[in-house]
Amino acid sequence: MVQETREVRLERALKELNGAAEGIKAAVVVNNDGLLVSAYPPGDEDNPHQNPTSSPQVAAMSATLIGLAERTLGRLQQGELERLLMEGEDGVMVVYPAGRASLAVLCEKDARLAYILGATKKAAGEVAQILGY
Repeated sequence: MVQETREVRLERALKELNGAAEGIKAAVVVNNDGLLVSAYPPGDEDNPHQNPTSSPQVAAMSATLIGLAERTLGRLQQGELERLLMEGEDGVMVVYPAGRASLAVLCEKDARLAYILGATKKAAGEVAQILGY
């Protein structure tokens, strides 16, 4: 039996997440140091605006946001971070902790968030397991 690499398993998990709920545009896994681990759809070096979530800058910003949210909740004695949800005029970003990494999902503004939140929470658990966190 051939052993799959973490990279292949992560890509498959993100691809399944992308198809699990309507309105998901992209997903990215970043480690807590702000380094990009995996993205779906994969980035295109010739056209970096095609999937902006696969850029190193977005990875760093996502890690910073998670770190700030965790410290804020800790300071306010509100327990562990379950998810971070940001809504903009044109879309929504959901970030779930995944061990020592995070799973960020970019979705359409009018998407059914309940489905996306459920699918993303499940996928974050899979990502943590794949990464051994």
